Amino acid sequence: MKNEIQLSLVMPCLNEAETLEGCIRLALAGLKKADVIGEILIADNGSTDGSQQIAESLGARVVDVPRKGYGSALRAGIESARAEWIIMGDSDGSYDWSDLVPFLIKLREGYDLVMGCRLPAGGGTIAPGAMPWLNRWLGNPVLSSIGRTLFSIPTTDFHCGMRAFSKKAYEQMELRTYGMEFATEMVVKAALKNQRITEVPITLHKDGRSRPPHLRRWRDGWRHLRFMLLFSPRWLFFYPGLLAIVVGFLLFAPLSLGPVWLGNLKLNNGTLCVAGMMINLGLQLMGFGLLGKAQGVAKGLLPVTPLWSRCVGWFSLEKGILVGLAPILVGIVILLDAIFAWKATGFGMLDTDQNLRTIIAAATFIGIGTQIIFTSFLMSLMELKTDRES
Repeated sequence: MKNEIQLSLVMPCLNEAETLEGCIRLALAGLKKADVIGEILIADNGSTDGSQQIAESLGARVVDVPRKGYGSALRAGIESARAEWIIMGDSDGSYDWSDLVPFLIKLREGYDLVMGCRLPAGGGTIAPGAMPWLNRWLGNPVLSSIGRTLFSIPTTDFHCGMRAFSKKAYEQMELRTYGMEFATEMVVKAALKNQRITEVPITLHKDGRSRPPHLRRWRDGWRHLRFMLLFSPRWLFFYPGLLAIVVGFLLFAPLSLGPVWLGNLKLNNGTLCVAGMMINLGLQLMGFGLLGKAQGVAKGLLPVTPLWSRCVGWFSLEKGILVGLAPILVGIVILLDAIFAWKATGFGMLDTDQNLRTIIAAATFIGIGTQIIFTSFLMSLMELKTDRES
């Protein structure tokens, strides 16, 4: 239809009377410049300064959002949008709503999520005073780098609040959060769903508010980081665990045969004990990674990858028990050998150094097998379906 709405502009709002009018007027100019039929949605999160009246007087549609939170406001606004394409961004005057064309170009090229990029490294511009020094040079670059590493996302500015996407892509993301994590969840879920992601350079302006921003630097930064780590059990648990096992084994193997000299430095049973601890700790972390992935898949938070499907298809409780029994038996054999050696002395004095080395090796193997068996039980428990889930 000729008059069908093509683009919805969604702005979350909580007492933004000082800047809201300017944002809406820029958005109207942006729609005209882009030559598209659009609507402006103000997702109001309980403003008490007359923001709703300002928006309605300028022709914007106000969506009342009783549940507090940045994510709550955006979710309500996006879900009320009438267009297939949506651009979201703050209503504090920090984004130029008149410059919509770059986002539309990428949407028309078939991208699912188009991120704005404020950072100069990605071609963006930060106006003087627009971003605190710590956020510009530490917070945003570090968090963005972590996001790119964990999820292989081709974006320079992981946390830019101005972004565009299709309604279909949004629905496929299946977003669950209601707070500041919403912005991070959107990018992470888009990557996990293998959606096409790109970015366009934008300019970040100093916001026009006389009051402090709603954002709390350290608290919200930690919430973003925590969310990314929880959605990446590989990096949080599996890879650190694997590293601990490799390093532990490289120390454990030679030390289990006797002391090792590195120049004038003698590595002996103390180091062997630490190596055994590293192996068991690493195995525990890898088990946490598998359980975390299983939980994420069960709740629909993480995707089912081909590798995960193969692992789950191979796994069974019985196989896990058999795999775990093998190192336990090795540990028992080593322990029995130590007991027989002790018996041969008439249960008298043993060589303390050699005896301790044997006991540490036995305990390490028994610990490995025990963890494998009980992790297998937990995996099997998580695979059980209740009547509610079936």
